[in-house]
Amino acid sequence: MPNPTDGSLEPRNFFLDRFALDDGALEDTIGTAIARKADFADIYFEFRSSESFSLEEGIVKRANKNISQGAGVRVVAEDKFGCAHTDEVSTDTLRIATETARAIADSGGSEAAVAVRPARPKHDLYSLANHPLDVALQEKIDLLHKIDIAARRHDPRITNVMAGLGIEQKIILVVTSSGLVVGDVQPLVRLSISCIAEDKGVRQQGTSGGGGRVEYSYVTEGDRYMKWLRTAADQALRNLDAVDAPAGNMTVVLGPGWPGVLLHEAVGHGLEGDFNRKQTSAFSGRIGERVASELCTVVDDGTIANRRGSLNCDDEGNPTKRNVLIENGILCGYLQDRMNARLMGVEPTGNGRRESFAHAPMPRMTNTFMLAGDSEPEDIIKSVPKGLYAANFGGGQVDITSGKFVFSATEAYLIENGKVTRPVKGATLIGNGPESLTEISMVGNDLALDEGVGTCGKDGQSVPVGVGLPTIKIDNLTVGGTQA
Repeated sequence: MPNPTDGSLEPRNFFLDRFALDDGALEDTIGTAIARKADFADIYFEFRSSESFSLEEGIVKRANKNISQGAGVRVVAEDKFGCAHTDEVSTDTLRIATETARAIADSGGSEAAVAVRPARPKHDLYSLANHPLDVALQEKIDLLHKIDIAARRHDPRITNVMAGLGIEQKIILVVTSSGLVVGDVQPLVRLSISCIAEDKGVRQQGTSGGGGRVEYSYVTEGDRYMKWLRTAADQALRNLDAVDAPAGNMTVVLGPGWPGVLLHEAVGHGLEGDFNRKQTSAFSGRIGERVASELCTVVDDGTIANRRGSLNCDDEGNPTKRNVLIENGILCGYLQDRMNARLMGVEPTGNGRRESFAHAPMPRMTNTFMLAGDSEPEDIIKSVPKGLYAANFGGGQVDITSGKFVFSATEAYLIENGKVTRPVKGATLIGNGPESLTEISMVGNDLALDEGVGTCGKDGQSVPVGVGLPTIKIDNLTVGGTQA
């Protein structure tokens, strides 16, 4: 049997051997699913092996290894779909799951003849010589202890360090009612670091980290994990001296990289196909209209090598793409999975994603960012006599229908007379996604993608994503703070 940690394995053979199946079983199952009243169907096989480690108070308190496997069957009839899954995969359980999915979708009829044809993904974005799961356990635990020691040595005011390391390999195989059989082997590494700083009764936290579809050595080579550590520690230390954030309408400058999470939440979700098919998005029915400043071009790109949000194929077997969503302020299109694309009369964009074999696919983002502009970041700051510079964000909320959002800035500063000055605490950004895009008056030439820590939640499902942004200036945004 092929080794599940071998990045060179062929997913089709892996699953056929593991579950004692053959092409005939695949053809029979998908043929049962694509009955006369069904528009299409698919089977999604998954084998996932993962490790996670967490450190707090100088102790590695948790070290887990998990293996899961199963298959999910989906049957789609018009705008209805049925899904069923099993973690005990055999010819019999697949047939039961198929009949259950058909019953949910209310698609009756006789079996159809389907001939499966294996295909390779269009991309090869994360082929690794050494898989991160193969690294010795002690080496991973030692890394967390090194982080703890180095952070405390960085400054005696760092009183606690929390570090988490997650490593995963997911093998998938998608069999569609058109006969396509495509698989992928998807590695994932993520290191997160949080530092608590305390001084004179004040406590503040800073966070950082990174990763991607990379080898384990990515986080340890050079000075990378130390850079993330210093970022987290320095953020916490700076916030010890933060003053209360001002409140009111003002000019806000967003820094490059992770602040793109605001774009992801306030704009990206509103451009997903399901919300727009149902006319529940603030962007519904606005293709070809101006929805942003002419300086804004927004892209979702799942084809960037080794990025956390990238995929060789989506979870419906479609190749991922570079999708331009907004070009020079004009809305160009939406992110589509297969079902919503068919109902809207367009092509899938490679954005059908699912958390696991037990979940249904839906349109989701991959790596979403705004393209760079022509302005120097220093000139953007100099152009603001009084405002706020937001360098990092924590949580946020968005109402898809209205486009209204609220975000908490975990690292922010006052801009006074064209200079970034004092750090502030308690700043929240309040606005409307489409309206805020039209208020962007300067876009920097310093586009940066995040370090590789993003996870997106939607309808109870979580998937890894990437975000990015150059420095941008928003002329009129409401800041919630404590100083009027």
